[in-house]
Amino acid sequence: MSNHTTWFITGASQGLGLALVKQLLAAGHRVAATSRHLHNLTQAIGPASDQFLPLETDLTSEASVQQAVAHTIATFGHLEVVVNNAGYGIGGSIEELTDAETRQAFDVNVFGGLNVIRQVLPHMRAARRGHIINISSIAGISSATGWAIYAATKFAVEGFSEVLAQDVADLGIKVTAVAPGAFRTNFLTPESLVLAQRPLPAYQQVRASHEKYRQMNGTQIGDPEKAAAAIIQITTEANPPLHLLLGPDAYNRAVHKLDSFRQEIEAWKQLTVSTGFEG
Repeated sequence: MSNHTTWFITGASQGLGLALVKQLLAAGHRVAATSRHLHNLTQAIGPASDQFLPLETDLTSEASVQQAVAHTIATFGHLEVVVNNAGYGIGGSIEELTDAETRQAFDVNVFGGLNVIRQVLPHMRAARRGHIINISSIAGISSATGWAIYAATKFAVEGFSEVLAQDVADLGIKVTAVAPGAFRTNFLTPESLVLAQRPLPAYQQVRASHEKYRQMNGTQIGDPEKAAAAIIQITTEANPPLHLLLGPDAYNRAVHKLDSFRQEIEAWKQLTVSTGFEG
């Protein structure tokens, strides 16, 4: 990857997105970075420069995303790598979370990324190259008690990434869904984590799960600097992975999920195959 590569990164004012931007700029790449608030970007990274384009963008608005992508192309002339990193955690049982809370999570975690993909694909198709990296979560592969809606949004990211990869394979465009485990960012702080506003006493296991994760804040096993370096590395590979797990906890949870899933489908194989037409 040359020093003229241009990246477009959402949710770049904190966490993994911020680590990515800083490493890319230090390596000489050009970065367009988005946040809901421009001040947060310039405070965390610095003012706009020949290498850095901070963009205040509402990812839930297709018009806002279109403007951000157009500004990036007008500024840098091309765009090679897109990282859909923006998102937030939401905890609560399905019964506890309102329709508004649930839809907002999907608007940001799912539809925000889809808005970006729709806007960047015409440029990547014309260039017949590009790499779209969608930040999912191990929760999108192996879910946990108390995080049903968050898991649903990340399962959606995993699902559309798999099909997108097939759809654009002949166009020279690559797709990777990155599923991190617990990384030592501010993801478990109130800035990035929303809990149900109307908790119900019946869901004690849900409350216990939330408390477990909140207690984990500041001691997570994953190093965000290493995660950012791993994401940068896969863009240099001729055949990057469709799925990339980050963190030993993510690896262990994914393997456990695969093992238990296989055991379950084999246990019910006879009933499964019995539903076909005979003869």
